[in-house]
Amino acid sequence: MAPAAASRGSTLPSGFAVFTTFPDLLFFFEFVFGGLVWILVASSLVPIPLIQGWVMFVSVFYFLATTTLLVLYIIGAHGGETSWVTLDAAYHCVAALFYLSASVLEALATIGMQEGYTYKQYHENISAVVFSYMATLLYVVHAVFSLIRWKSS
Repeated sequence: MAPAAASRGSTLPSGFAVFTTFPDLLFFFEFVFGGLVWILVASSLVPIPLIQGWVMFVSVFYFLATTTLLVLYIIGAHGGETSWVTLDAAYHCVAALFYLSASVLEALATIGMQEGYTYKQYHENISAVVFSYMATLLYVVHAVFSLIRWKSS
């Protein structure tokens, strides 16, 4: 049922149809949750700079890349070519993997903050972990349905 809906035309939408087709509708939510992760990590106390540097890199890079890809889809830069379907699937698979690594590392840094930090700092990092895992889930779902679309193209 759902795979047939995702592979309806096996092509990428153009214009504002991006906001009405699944899984491309998830771009908006990836944008929102990725931005929240970026904001929360940037405003939180940095207990382990190397770990949170990776989380910042992933969240900022994929925030900008998702925005760029969304704009390219809206203006129809793909021209209906199947190579863009491959790009979409590969992008979301890599994004899901990177976001998963960032989420696990942010959770590790947050667990290490249980003692010696204020209540506000600790809960700010917990929020970053929750939104990071939500962004990961969105990228995984988008990757799965992009792979289904890619397979049927």
